Amino acid sequence: MRSRKIRMGMVGGGPGSFIGRVHFNAAMLDGQIELVCGAFSSDPDKSREAGEGYYLNPERIYGSFQDMFEKEKLLPDGERMDFVCIATPNHVHFEPSKMALENGFHVVSDKPLTYTVEEAEILVKLVEKTGLFFAVTHAYSGYPMVKEARNIIQNNELGSIRKIIVEYPQGWLSLPLEQGDSKQASWRTDPKRSGKAGCMGDIGTHALNLAEYISGLRATEICADLSIFVENRKLDDDGNVLLRFDNGAKGILHASQISVGEENNLNIRIYGEKGSVKWIQQEPNTLIVNRLDKPIELRRSGNSYLSEIASYNTRLPFGHPEGLIEAFANIYRNLATSIQYKLMAKDIPEFAMDYPTVYDGLRGMKFIDKLIESNKSDYKWTKF
Repeated sequence: MRSRKIRMGMVGGGPGSFIGRVHFNAAMLDGQIELVCGAFSSDPDKSREAGEGYYLNPERIYGSFQDMFEKEKLLPDGERMDFVCIATPNHVHFEPSKMALENGFHVVSDKPLTYTVEEAEILVKLVEKTGLFFAVTHAYSGYPMVKEARNIIQNNELGSIRKIIVEYPQGWLSLPLEQGDSKQASWRTDPKRSGKAGCMGDIGTHALNLAEYISGLRATEICADLSIFVENRKLDDDGNVLLRFDNGAKGILHASQISVGEENNLNIRIYGEKGSVKWIQQEPNTLIVNRLDKPIELRRSGNSYLSEIASYNTRLPFGHPEGLIEAFANIYRNLATSIQYKLMAKDIPEFAMDYPTVYDGLRGMKFIDKLIESNKSDYKWTKF
């Protein structure tokens, strides 16, 4: 029996934020979570405007995240938030995450985890010290058919994995939008707010996370070639990476934001000695499975023949599309379920712990550093 709804606070996600509304909609989807407070902008007036749009108690709309954490921790157990969602640009991930953990609150953070590896390592130590939950929204791992692909590989249905090809091409930054009034382009191409990497930090990390999550393997060496195609842009807008994995498999990772005509064409192909799987994010309900000397098999979400983990992460009957909000929501639902069981002092079911954690976030930050190191090196292969 569930104890109560899990109470969420939010940092960021104010007026003009795309990802803030995605986080909110995903968190609310299953009815386990309620938004009770927020510091939605560094501008108190904008924070108030956003909080009013969520119909929050005016006393729990805060002008800063520091004020929110200090006041929320003083509220009784029956009122204060349980966890916080961090939905800010990259350079504002670390401080609110750190302060949340130090004040006893679980965290859901957008990716990349932090601005630097050193900051990420601090958060890992805090999570280990406090025992609090920390989820990172590598949301593509939440799709049902991604989990089905992972289950196929875990059951050794493809045999030993030999090759992984993962691509994430977009075309929206093929022109210098950051020189205009595009808020999304402006901060993503600014090293002071985005970090060391542009395209590869924004979407290349998603591609790596997907490859490692589905395959169960870890990249151990990388060879990177990063490019800036748009004149006067300060961060990479295209990248090609060769990968070597810990079982001897080889891989190719390509991410681009200047591939004209592409929307969010994240796709992955994993080849084993006995078969392969292919998944395309823009057609997320379908998983293509190939086996030696057998017809192509199409597995579709919502069908009874799917694995238990894929079925658990599916909400609708077959033939009804589920998309990014639902994939995000699977992370929130699993975190909320974990918190519920912790509140009831019960063992947390394995299925509820299936979400990207602070360790995945740290791995993404290290990947960014190694990409930059490899790209600058005359000897391209770099240990990861």
